[in-house]
Amino acid sequence: MARVTFITGGARSGKSKYAQQLALQQSRLPVYIATARTWDADFMERIDKHRDQRGPEWTTFEEEKRLSSLPLEGRVAVIDCVTLWITNYFSDSRYDVEASLEACQKEFDALVQQDTDLIIIGNEIGMGVHAPTEAGRKFTDLHGWINQYIAARANRVIFMVSGIPLTVK
Repeated sequence: MARVTFITGGARSGKSKYAQQLALQQSRLPVYIATARTWDADFMERIDKHRDQRGPEWTTFEEEKRLSSLPLEGRVAVIDCVTLWITNYFSDSRYDVEASLEACQKEFDALVQQDTDLIIIGNEIGMGVHAPTEAGRKFTDLHGWINQYIAARANRVIFMVSGIPLTVK
């Protein structure tokens, strides 16, 4: 069974940097799992910056949805991030919240069956203004429910505020 640390917080709160530091404290050769799709040129630049920030000690997997298919047994892995991971399900299901929620929960349950240390990064998107579109509101709901699902099963939950980790659980 996986040992899960869930790191959540707002955009640019220091989640990724903190997660990578934790992983390097636990392993000389950690794994980085990138869940992002390349949506446009700006996003590609962001992906490239993230790649450049990691050193040669990192093994990187790019996997949009099927995280449990990755060879993580006995490894320390950072999953960056839940927000982009569930975006892939939400987009592919044509914004079906129930189908996305069920698929994400099923995949998460399969993922944590491995003997691995997972450091999972997510965003707290429901702390800001309400989305002006129906799809945005549905995604905020989905994200909140997935965060709750992961946090309830996590061994540790960290909330990042301005680069400061606050232990929640």
